[in-house]
Amino acid sequence: MTDSTFLLIGLGNPGREFRDNRHNFGFMLIDRLAVRLEARGMKLQSKAIVTTALYEGRKLILAKPQTYMNLSGHSVQGLAHFYKLPLENLLVAHDDLDLPFGLIRMRPGGGPGGQKGVASAIEKLGTKGFARLRLGIGRPPGRMDPAAYVLQNFSKDEMSLLSAVLDRAADAALAFVTEGLDKAMNKFNGDIKE
Repeated sequence: MTDSTFLLIGLGNPGREFRDNRHNFGFMLIDRLAVRLEARGMKLQSKAIVTTALYEGRKLILAKPQTYMNLSGHSVQGLAHFYKLPLENLLVAHDDLDLPFGLIRMRPGGGPGGQKGVASAIEKLGTKGFARLRLGIGRPPGRMDPAAYVLQNFSKDEMSLLSAVLDRAADAALAFVTEGLDKAMNKFNGDIKE
């Protein structure tokens, strides 16, 4: 594998009952990219559903771990090791309670911020130094338990905006691939553009 191969991993929970949950925002992004790029060859590898696509001369490996969220690091580490990619070519997309719905943020690394899938990836990779694409879901209302909130489906109002948010997040992920993290951060860290 060369530096022109990128691994894009979306975090979520496997199973039909979780499909439209806020916690599956990362899966939704990978699905959006797979459709947009006409990805081919779905297989199970390193406990993840993996498909590949080509984009502007680069090979993209799109993956959705099939462990539960808090064990996602097994897939992240397994795939990164198998493809022998530099960590600069890894992007992990996940839901984020600390960002309002509709906001996306890219970052070069850092702590998990309470996101158990990211915590698992950090533990298994042995580093915090990999790019993230944070997909805002907002805080739960009132005193609702965040663990219950992330396992709810998006609200009706959120669903009406979800496609636009996913398109913008997909644009950000592809900019990461073609332009690098710094330029992608400068271009996409902010409010959703109408």
